Amino acid sequence: MSAADLLEQWRDHLAQDRRLSPHTVRAYGSAAARLLGRLDLDDWSRVARLGTADLRGQLAARRAEGLSNASAARELSALKALVKFARRQEGMNDAGAPRLRAPRTKKGLPRPVTPDDAANLADLVAGNASETWIGARDRAVLLLLYGAGLRIAEALSLTTETAPLGATLTVTGKGGKQRVVPVLPIIRAAVDDYVTQCPWSLDPDTPLFRGAKGGALSQGIVQKATARARKALGLPDTATPHALRHSFATHLLGAGADLRSLQELLGHASLGSTQIYTKVDAATMLDAYRNAHPREKK
Repeated sequence: MSAADLLEQWRDHLAQDRRLSPHTVRAYGSAAARLLGRLDLDDWSRVARLGTADLRGQLAARRAEGLSNASAARELSALKALVKFARRQEGMNDAGAPRLRAPRTKKGLPRPVTPDDAANLADLVAGNASETWIGARDRAVLLLLYGAGLRIAEALSLTTETAPLGATLTVTGKGGKQRVVPVLPIIRAAVDDYVTQCPWSLDPDTPLFRGAKGGALSQGIVQKATARARKALGLPDTATPHALRHSFATHLLGAGADLRSLQELLGHASLGSTQIYTKVDAATMLDAYRNAHPREKK
C-alpha cells in the first residue's frame, strides 16, 4: 500500500461514511497528506502507532511555518481523527485518538448583515452576472442562505427533484442529518426563475445549480461573485455567503424565535452552537443603543 492509497481511503471515509462537507474533506485530506509525507508513512499499522509526541512534532513543524492557533486547532482535530481511523482499521483495542490539547483560540462572534444589505447583495450579484440565467442562479442560491438558513454546501447539493420548491424543503446537513426548513414565496420564485432560464437540461437526480459549462456549481464561483458585490456596496469582508446564514439566525432570534426552534432550523447538533447567536443579538442591540442614545452621541 502507498501513501496515496491511504489518502484515498481516508477521503472516501470522510465523504461517504462521515458525510462531511467537501471543504472539510479537502482540509482533513491535506492535513493527512502533510503528516504522511513528513513521517514517510505508507500503511495503516504505522499510522495507528502514532502517539501524542508524533502529533505534537507535526504541529510544531506547522507552527514554524506560521500556522495560527485556530488553524493549528483544526489541523490537530484532523490528525487525531486520522489516527483514530487508522486504529479502527487495524482492529486495535484502543481505538481512540491520542490525547493532546488543542491550542486555545478566541472565538469571534458571527458578523451578520442587515436585511437591506442581504437583499442588496443578492440583487447586485444577479445584476453583475455575465448572463441573466447565471444572475438568476446566484440570486436563488444567496436567498436560500439568507431566507432558509442553508449552508452554501447544502444549497449546492440540492438536486433537481427539489424543484419546484414547496412550502418546506428537506435539507441534508452535516453528518447526513436531515432537517425540514420553511421556504418563503420569494425564495420559491427565485428558484423557479432560475430553473426557467437555465440553458442546461436538468435531468432527474442531477445537481439543481449548474456552472457556466453545465457541471455542478462550485462554492468558489458564488464566493467570488459575492466578494465583487460586497466591494461595490462598501460592505466589510465578513459579508460572505456564510454570513447570510448567520444573518438568518440573528434576525430570527431578534424577532423572537426561541433557541430550540432555531437549533432545528440551522441543523445544529447541540444547543451550544446555537447559543452564540444570543451574544450576537446582544452585541447588535448594544451597537444600536450606542448609536441612538443621546448621551452616547456626545
